[in-house]
Amino acid sequence: MRIPDSWLEDDLRWMQHAFSLAKRAEREGEVPVGAVIVRQGEPVGEGWNRNIAMNDPSAHAEIVALRQAGRRLQNHRLPGCVMYVTLEPCAMCVGAMIHARLEHLVFGATDPKTGALGGAYNLPLAYPHNHQIHFRGGVFADEVSSMLKAFFKARR
Repeated sequence: MRIPDSWLEDDLRWMQHAFSLAKRAEREGEVPVGAVIVRQGEPVGEGWNRNIAMNDPSAHAEIVALRQAGRRLQNHRLPGCVMYVTLEPCAMCVGAMIHARLEHLVFGATDPKTGALGGAYNLPLAYPHNHQIHFRGGVFADEVSSMLKAFFKARR
C-alpha cells in the first residue's frame, strides 16, 4: 500500500504530540510512552502510560487512548482512525487495535523485547484476523529510543 504524502506530514505532527505525552508519562514516573488517535485531522483520544498511577497493568498509552476515543466517538469501533504511538505496541495493545478496527498505526521505535509488529514477533502475521491494520514504524525512532534509554538508565 502506498502511503499518501499528506500522511508523512501528519506523521511528524502527531508523533510530536505523542512524544510530548511520553514526556508527561516520564514526569509521572511511568515508562515514557505516549499515544494519540486522530480521525479526519482531529485528535479523538490520547494517552500515556498510567500503569503505576492507575494500579492497572492494562493502562498502556495505547489502551488509554483507545478507551478515550471510544467514549468520545461513542463507538467501540474506530474505523477511519489513525494511532500515533512512540513505541511499537505489545500483543495486548495490537489485539485491542484489531478489535477496535483501527485503520492505520504509526509508531516510533521498535521494541525488540515485546513489540508485536515485527520487533519481537508479528502478531497479525502469526494469527490472521478478519481486520488488518496498516502500520509503519520508525517515525521519531531516534528521539524515542534516546528517551527510553535515558529513562531506564536512570532507574538502574
